[in-house]
Parts: sequence; C-alpha cells; structure tokens
Amino acid sequence: MVLWTGFPPAFAAIFSTLFIPLSVAALGIVLRGSGFAFRAQVSSARWQAAAGWVFAISSLLTPFFLGTVIGSVVTGRVRAHGDPASAWVNPTSLLTGALFVAVSAYLAAVYLTVDSERAGEPGLRRYFTRRALAAGVLSAILAAVTIPVLHSTAPRVFTNLTTGRALPLVVVSVLAGAAVLALLALDRPRLVRPLAIVAVAAVVFGWALAQYPQLVPPHMTIAAAAAPPATGVTELVVVGIIMVLVVPSFALLFSLAQRGTLREPHT
Repeated sequence: MVLWTGFPPAFAAIFSTLFIPLSVAALGIVLRGSGFAFRAQVSSARWQAAAGWVFAISSLLTPFFLGTVIGSVVTGRVRAHGDPASAWVNPTSLLTGALFVAVSAYLAAVYLTVDSERAGEPGLRRYFTRRALAAGVLSAILAAVTIPVLHSTAPRVFTNLTTGRALPLVVVSVLAGAAVLALLALDRPRLVRPLAIVAVAAVVFGWALAQYPQLVPPHMTIAAAAAPPATGVTELVVVGIIMVLVVPSFALLFSLAQRGTLREPHT
C-alpha cells in the first residue's frame, strides 16, 4: 500500500517487471496460511501430512522469490518495460533469494530454541539449537558470496556496504550474528533472540542506506518517484493510525502467547 500510493512510478516498474516472482511469493503466502489452518483441523494423518508439506514448500517459496525481487531491484534490472524473465533469473537475484531462505530458517530456529527453553523441553532445545547454528553458518556463507557478486552487478551498493556509509551496520550485523552463534554453541540461548533481531535488522537497514537515495536503481530516486505532497501527508497519517492500533495489539498478542495464556484448557 505504501509503495502503491506513495511511490506509484516505482510500484508500476517493480510490479510490471517482476510480476512472476511477486505472484509466486503471494501464492506462497496464501498456501502457507492455508496449510497451517487445515493441518489443525483435519484428523486424517494423510491429510495432516499433505497440509504440512504445503506449509513447508510455501515457507520456502515466499522468502526465496521475495529475495529475488530485492536482488533485481538492487542490481538495477527493474525497468518500466523490463524483461520479466532475466530481471530476476540472474546470479545476484538467485543468491539473494537463497540468502532470504537461510535467514528465515535462522530466525525461526532461534525463536524456537528460546521457546523450547522456556517450555522446559531440553530435547527440542538441542534440536533447534543445531538447526539455528547450521542456518546461521549458511547465512554467513551466502552473504559472503553475495557481497562480492555485487561488485560487478551493483558497484554503488557494494562500495557503500564495504567501505561507505553502510559499513557500520554491516559490522553490527556481523558482530551480533557471531554473538548468537557463540551463545548457541555455549548452550546459553536466553539472549540470542534480541541479538538475532539486531543482526538481521542491521542488514536490512544497511541495504537501504547503501542504496539511498535511489529507490529503483539506477535512475529512479525517492524524490523522483514520490507522489504529490498531499498524498504523502495523507499516507503518513493513515500509516500512523495503523501503527497506533496494530503495534500494541500485536505486542499484547505476543506477550499473551509467550506466557501461555492463550492455550486451550485441558478438559
């Protein structure tokens, strides 16, 4: 919604060029919710397994294809009449998609490690700790491979990430990620959740800072793609209202879920 109303030229270019990966990512979102909902409702083991497979496959599709979209935007392959195939089928986009999948698995495993610790399930905690370590190492390897590729496909972003204004955020991400892996290896999972959030958030903001002020490289800046000021002000007001209403609700829901208040009583 923000991109559509606030930056319509960028929205048009991205969604017309990258409609294939965006459509697959949207399908993955729908299938993931459906698989999760149906698995809890069906009683047959066969249908539960089928719903689980749908949930698992869609959990791979959505982050991968959203990652290819980011890779396409970063490398300047998005055009008003761009090629819908080569825009996202290229090494940078595919590596970014794989990185998104690894980071998603990393965050999920870290969260489940902490939840297992809180629930008093040492077996599950060790299970998810191993997977968090594996996903974290894989994420670091993919990031180390992707950044050098940017040297030829997105030199401006590469320079800002390695020697420019985004370098401090990259350093923060590396240190936080290393701290998470060390704490998991030492079997001290209590602080890994906030550190994992910092590691991933620093990468996201670092990418945005490295690309700024370009919204759709190499020629479309944020100012050039912005809607008229009246539209921008209206959108800020609407987004502010949404934040005021939604963020506290999600915080309350998360808090209740972490305390186990939402569990159904045993009859």
